[in-house]
Formats: sequence, C-alpha cells, structure tokens
Amino acid sequence: MHEVSDDEFSKLIAELMDELPKEYISGLKNVLITYEDEPSADQLNKQKLAPYQTLFGLYEGVPLTNRGAGYQLVLPDRITIFKKPILNNSADLKTFRAQVKHTLWHEIAHYYGLNHERIHEIEKNWH
Repeated sequence: MHEVSDDEFSKLIAELMDELPKEYISGLKNVLITYEDEPSADQLNKQKLAPYQTLFGLYEGVPLTNRGAGYQLVLPDRITIFKKPILNNSADLKTFRAQVKHTLWHEIAHYYGLNHERIHEIEKNWH
C-alpha cells in the first residue's frame, strides 16, 4: 500500500461521509471528526486492547442514548480515524477506502449508541 497524504486522507473522509446514511450524518451535533496518524498511548490504554488488536478509529464522548437533561455546555464529542493502522492493514487502495468507510461509520454509530449488531445490520443495507 502506498502512502496517503494528510490532504488526501482528509478529502477521503469527507467523500466517504457523503456515502454514509444521510439520516445519521445530518443528526450529528457538536461532533468533531478528525484524523491522526496513530492513536496515542493514552487512547490505547483506555481501550484495553489485547496485544493482537489494532485501533482504527475511536469515538470519545457521551452517546446520545446516555445523555440526560443536564447534558449541556460540553465540549464536542470527538471521532478520530487513525490513518497508519488502516494503511498497514490494507493491501490496496480499494481495501483502504472500504476500511476507512467502515471505521467512520462504526464510530458515528457509537455516537448514536448503536450496538454492534445494529451497526452491521445497517451497514449490510448499503450494498
């Protein structure tokens, strides 16, 4: 897999956002979607990953399903997509693109409080 510049990666994320279910994208409020080359040591530690696991993306915030009446005046939730782990696990650009899309969707779904079964069910209906 060749290198992907930060500019190319940023454009890809924006392009893939347009391919995700519109009702979920339009419902995002106070969410920062960003990317980093790799997760920080703190992010990895908080996830309690096994040595063989890789972190492609991360949702940091309070899912909509867990917010009460007192939830206000808070910093934006944050979704981070990690470029290098996805690159390192992609054989080609098509696989890379598919993994970025899947990761982006997965992290957005966490914002909505969706469980993995529902995430995969919705994802199946894209094709």
